[in-house]
Amino acid sequence: MISAPVIGITMYRQPADWGAWRGIPADLLPADYAISIDKAGGVPVLLPPLASPEAARVALSRLDGLLIAGGADINPARYGQAPDAHVTTWYDDRDAWEIQLLAEADRERLPVLGICRGMQMMAVAAGGTLVQHLPDVVGHAAHAGTAVGYSSTEVTVDGEGRIASLIAERLTVPSHHHQAVAEHPGYRVVAHDADGVVQAMEADGARFAVGVQWHPETDDDSGVFDGLVAAARERAARRP
Repeated sequence: MISAPVIGITMYRQPADWGAWRGIPADLLPADYAISIDKAGGVPVLLPPLASPEAARVALSRLDGLLIAGGADINPARYGQAPDAHVTTWYDDRDAWEIQLLAEADRERLPVLGICRGMQMMAVAAGGTLVQHLPDVVGHAAHAGTAVGYSSTEVTVDGEGRIASLIAERLTVPSHHHQAVAEHPGYRVVAHDADGVVQAMEADGARFAVGVQWHPETDDDSGVFDGLVAAARERAARRP
């Protein structure tokens, strides 16, 4: 019997408060990501930002899959642009760490899932670019969530490809983003919304390399997590 595959999940290192402690550097991630991997049959392992490509190589040599989680904006310098007025906060340590992890995952042909910022990072790591402030393009801020959480976006999925085998052709998804993928070398768009925003992309070929712009970890639709864990289990079975 093949044991449950181990999935690494990226996260932040930021000051946090708890109990009597204030401003303590902490490794942080909403629990929904790990819970979703666990429900899909995988074992989640959290990957705090480290500084070296060697750390990425060692970490991924022990993992069966990789999840690039959502979060803050990516430094626009990573895709050759100056920051828009609406882009004021980014975390260079996490940007660098995820780029290193994605490079190593590509080299090792490791299954990868990117969620929201994670999909954007997949595009940037491949040499792509982002729309820095989506309301400037689509004319509204409906993608950016509400004052208390997520907004809803209607998504249409292409009839062919890996994503189409995992989720419904049309679905309403939870959204919380003000940026979007613009250029995405090596990936093809497999879902969009009524504004034409890229809502999902995937790499060609047999390897599972999928990004979604929405937040499935907050919803009941587990399809993309099931797909990642299944691909990771297959890869684990091929290990020597």
